[in-house]
Amino acid sequence: MAEKRHKLLIANRGEIAYRILRTAKRLSIPTLAIYTSVDAVAPHVLQADESAPVGNTGDGEGADPHGYLDGDAIIEVAKRHSATLVAPGYGFLSENEEFARKCAAAGLIFLGPQPELIRMMGLKHEARKIAKDAGVPIVPGSDLLTDEEEAVNVANGLGYPVMLKATAGGGGMGLQVCSNDVELRQKFESTQHRSKTLFKDGGVFLEKYFPHSRHVEVQVFGNGQHAIHMGERECSVQRRHQKVIEETPSPFMLRHPDTRHKLCDAAILLANAIGYKSAGTIEMLVDDDSGSFFFLEMNTRLQVEHAITEAVNPGLDIVELMIRQGIQEAAGGRLAATDLNQQRFTELPKLHAIESRIYLENPTANFQPCPGLLQHVSWPASQPWLRIDTWVETGTKVSPYYDPLVCKIIVTGNDRDDAIRHMLHALHDSQLLGPTSNMDYLHAIFASDTFIKGNALTSFLEYFDYVPQAVDVLVGGLSTTIQDYPGRSVGFGIPRSGPMDSLAFRAANRLVGNPETMEGLEITVMGPRLKFHVSTVVALTGAAAKVTVNKIEAPMWSRIIVPAGGILQVGTCSGNGFRVYLAVRGGFPTIPPYLGSKSTFAACGIGGVQGRALATGDQITLAATCGPTPSEGVYQVYPEWIPQYPTEWTVYCVAGPQGDESFVTRDGITAFYETKWRISPSSNRMGLRLEGPKIKWARENGGQGGSHPSNIIDNGYAMGSINVNGDTPVILTHDGPSMGGFFCMCTIVEADLWKLGQLRPGNTVQFRRVSLADARGLQGHYDTWLDAVEGKILLKAQRGALDYAPSSTFRYDPKLATYPADHGTGRPEVVYRQAGDEYILIEFGPDDLDLSIRARIHLFELAVSKHNWPAGAIRSLAPCIRSTMVHYNSSILSQTSLLDQLIAVERALPSTLADQTFPSRVLRMPIVLDDPWSQACIDDYMRTTRDKAVYLPSNSKYLADNNGLEGGSKEALQLLIQSEWLILGLGFYLACPFLVPIDPRCRLVGAKMNPSRTMTPEGAVGIAGLVAAIYPVASPGGYQLFGRTLSTWRTWGKGKGFSQEKPWILEMFDRVKFYPVSVEDYDKFQKQVAGGTHTFDVQNGQFSMKEYNTFVDSIRPEIEDFKRKQTHGVMKTEEREALLIQEWETEKAKTAQSGNGVSASSHLAVTDPFIPSSMTATCFKVKVQPGDILQHADQVVVILEAMKTEIGVTVGDDFVGKKVKEVLVKPGVAVSSGEPLVTVEDIGVTVRDDFVANTVKQVLLKPGVVLNPRQPLLTAEDA
Repeated sequence: MAEKRHKLLIANRGEIAYRILRTAKRLSIPTLAIYTSVDAVAPHVLQADESAPVGNTGDGEGADPHGYLDGDAIIEVAKRHSATLVAPGYGFLSENEEFARKCAAAGLIFLGPQPELIRMMGLKHEARKIAKDAGVPIVPGSDLLTDEEEAVNVANGLGYPVMLKATAGGGGMGLQVCSNDVELRQKFESTQHRSKTLFKDGGVFLEKYFPHSRHVEVQVFGNGQHAIHMGERECSVQRRHQKVIEETPSPFMLRHPDTRHKLCDAAILLANAIGYKSAGTIEMLVDDDSGSFFFLEMNTRLQVEHAITEAVNPGLDIVELMIRQGIQEAAGGRLAATDLNQQRFTELPKLHAIESRIYLENPTANFQPCPGLLQHVSWPASQPWLRIDTWVETGTKVSPYYDPLVCKIIVTGNDRDDAIRHMLHALHDSQLLGPTSNMDYLHAIFASDTFIKGNALTSFLEYFDYVPQAVDVLVGGLSTTIQDYPGRSVGFGIPRSGPMDSLAFRAANRLVGNPETMEGLEITVMGPRLKFHVSTVVALTGAAAKVTVNKIEAPMWSRIIVPAGGILQVGTCSGNGFRVYLAVRGGFPTIPPYLGSKSTFAACGIGGVQGRALATGDQITLAATCGPTPSEGVYQVYPEWIPQYPTEWTVYCVAGPQGDESFVTRDGITAFYETKWRISPSSNRMGLRLEGPKIKWARENGGQGGSHPSNIIDNGYAMGSINVNGDTPVILTHDGPSMGGFFCMCTIVEADLWKLGQLRPGNTVQFRRVSLADARGLQGHYDTWLDAVEGKILLKAQRGALDYAPSSTFRYDPKLATYPADHGTGRPEVVYRQAGDEYILIEFGPDDLDLSIRARIHLFELAVSKHNWPAGAIRSLAPCIRSTMVHYNSSILSQTSLLDQLIAVERALPSTLADQTFPSRVLRMPIVLDDPWSQACIDDYMRTTRDKAVYLPSNSKYLADNNGLEGGSKEALQLLIQSEWLILGLGFYLACPFLVPIDPRCRLVGAKMNPSRTMTPEGAVGIAGLVAAIYPVASPGGYQLFGRTLSTWRTWGKGKGFSQEKPWILEMFDRVKFYPVSVEDYDKFQKQVAGGTHTFDVQNGQFSMKEYNTFVDSIRPEIEDFKRKQTHGVMKTEEREALLIQEWETEKAKTAQSGNGVSASSHLAVTDPFIPSSMTATCFKVKVQPGDILQHADQVVVILEAMKTEIGVTVGDDFVGKKVKEVLVKPGVAVSSGEPLVTVEDIGVTVRDDFVANTVKQVLLKPGVVLNPRQPLLTAEDA
């Protein structure tokens, strides 16, 4: 039916834009969407035939979120794309007379009424006159008011209460109820100002306020000569004068059908009087006491709630009528009168419909908007009585710039009771998890007696008693995250996460009666302030901190009952230890799990509350069982059972996987275990950096793994491994990587990992090797302690209850078994290495890249997966280029038994895999070579980190030099896209693919950047050693970058080939073929990827070892020539880099000596009272100066920087009211835990000149008395 020449521009966003789009597509009308940058991948943009940004600024396309209000820019977009129709929806420019006029001047059809009608009915005082002239009753009130005095006089004539209203605007803004002269005077000027700001018109007027009123509106539609009504809608349930629930028919009109007819007739009288065209709504106020109705205003646009009118009139599509009217106007006509049949809508509809507006807002915080990340969205299954109008899905980030409406739930029923039942069912079956929404609030409204009986008035919500089953975050603390135990067990580089101190975490859960696995809060250093709306049982364990409930101190390591409305505050960790754990009975049931766990991994934005730490304004739902039982008593752990955290720690470990004399000298191994390593401030949940002596290496370099002896080709990492990156040992912790290319000295046993959560910067740690029997004994020891803490068993309480005395027996060599290579059959060497008390690393062949070795690993893993293991014995496998790591459950399977069975599986494999084939898909992937995004990161690196290196200023130029390529960057880049690449590993972080060129002549090598970059773009492709990686997300990194492709990771599983259970597309032994594209084409692909509409080009296939070996044999001389040049190139660049790194380190040392980063140790002889540093860190900012009076306990005096976070040092109770005497630190200075930062002194009161030489007669106060301003201190008399 549509004329091909028409194209519809949708001048809106969100739900209404998507709804208009659906009708246009059904009518086969091409669509043009507009968007700002925050909406670039919104559904209406991705589904439209064309799209264009608005709000373009110097900061980029669509950078200005106000772009939807730029009428001129929208008209330019329409002309540029040859649009003919403009659908404004509601809000934004839908009632903007000037925009409608400009559309007409540009030859565009504005789908709405005439511009003059928009103006006339948009100014409420004029609309009142028009309605009155048409014979429609209006609310008693005034014309525009000139000043405050006139307003007061009019109000006294009308009688209070009155409504002060802005003449322009809508949506409930610019309305104020005034009960007396004082309130009217207070609100008059502010209402004028707000109206001027929001609507460019400061005009205001008064209307009589009816306290017992209903809001009933009539849907009208006209063609300019003839108008009809489509029935009424009641919208009385409102917050802040904005509608929340709408229904049709009106429950009031069901009881008063004569009034309904009169009201609808009045609406048509007005619509015909003004010659209205298109969709509009005439809003009436109905006095519940008398049944009288009065005209309020007319909305000259489509209403949010139009859907319920459609729902009770099957087949009606109001948007379609608007489009058809516009098409007829373009042809010089109008919609036929036969399309506007009043008879269809005169009688009451046979159905009842209700709409709920779903907002991201907090009803208990005055409906404060709650933008953010939607972690899980699901709507009820399709039903004949249900309609969902939404634009959001799992993973949508709702912007703070726009209205928080995310969905409309529309239900129908055979009668009102039936519709209410359907709505309660729909709300119950809907899930909108992440930011706070009003869904539970709506459920409470629909279940209320007032609403069920149809007695809700416009004032209903002002007095509606709603108490959420929730806790509010008033202050988030330094870093408070949701964690559960034991965290994730997915593998593939998805970190385990979970509590760093699992022992204290499990104890807290036991104290409140939760399973140990239940989610709770991990609080780092400085705690949150939380308001519990309902009575809740909690427990806090871990490092000592001051805990108060309603400002009354409460003990840690006890069961605490927070009363309804109670505020729980957790202070700063005051002694040793680093983390506090808060368990809440029943946990947090609406926090959605991500890949099997609710634990927060903030670095990649997954788990917990929107993938981040708690923040002010968050509201978290509590379990229905969170409160105390009727007989619940006080329970507190014996003081002797409470852990006493030291500053010098001993942590139990086992050697391996690589900590043997082939990597480190015998003396070096001894020195490592004798050293008390210091925890660096540059530590976090990914890893704890250790400061101490250099490792004594037994080798000069890492071979094909890299130039430093710490480099290896790659292998899996066990959690708790001491991983040596260059010369820096790092303990890999709960958010650490799953694999990589660095040596691991030893691994902390599973039972002792809890200690990592309490290690503070500045603490020392010494590693002590233990036997596997002791590792199991240690686990049993801690389990017994947990039982005692819970009160489950009775044991004699004793100090040092967590202390454990292991035997002196341990394994020195981590190699468990070695099977030499059989050169006759071609079977490679296999080495089994201990990699922790729950991990075994299996290495195949020599320490270099050999695809036949990787194929053997693949076959070995397939055989392991088919082996008959006890249930739950094998947790995961981590395959790499020449190894795989088996993570097993030591409580089910012993190391000895596992080792025997792994050996048997491997020995059963064929000696040679020359004839093997493997499933191997081919993915064609676009790449921008030497891309501008990666180069920008390199440029930033040169500005902020290091400005001279062999790989600067161009990584691709370095790759050419390092591999002896005479053709420079151009030849290097050509080689990198010439060959297919084979996926040999998926891990590190977020299934990051590790891949190598199949053609050995294209295998360029490169050293990692030293130090690493702080940022790498998502999708960047880089090389380290001879392995490349595609960065799954923006992150730090050290690989040499040569291009940017599409990330193979989708956090929310959107797109073909992805799912929420497997949010990555690549598989082992897939092949990737890069093809170059322009920046412009890449941007298009990236937009499709973000919206989940991009489809990867994937072809099934096989990888044949026989064909590969034949190919390699055919080019053997070329390979040898390539490697010869490569070796020479590497040697030359390593020589240059050695000089450049020495130059850089010398410069760094000079800078440090000149005063940057010096220690504050010169203040160790301080004798005045002082505020100490809470931890070892660097001073970031000083917030006070000498002479300042310290006002309150929470006042921050110094901000420290440690573990990549800012930590405020507060005054504390002891120094409130004191005066700052001296500031002992400055920004950039390193400070130790306990070191003085600020000294304080008492405030002295001096004698005024007129009292000099007088004698004291009487002292009027004593120590400890709190003083008030101008309070007398003493009296004096003449000497």
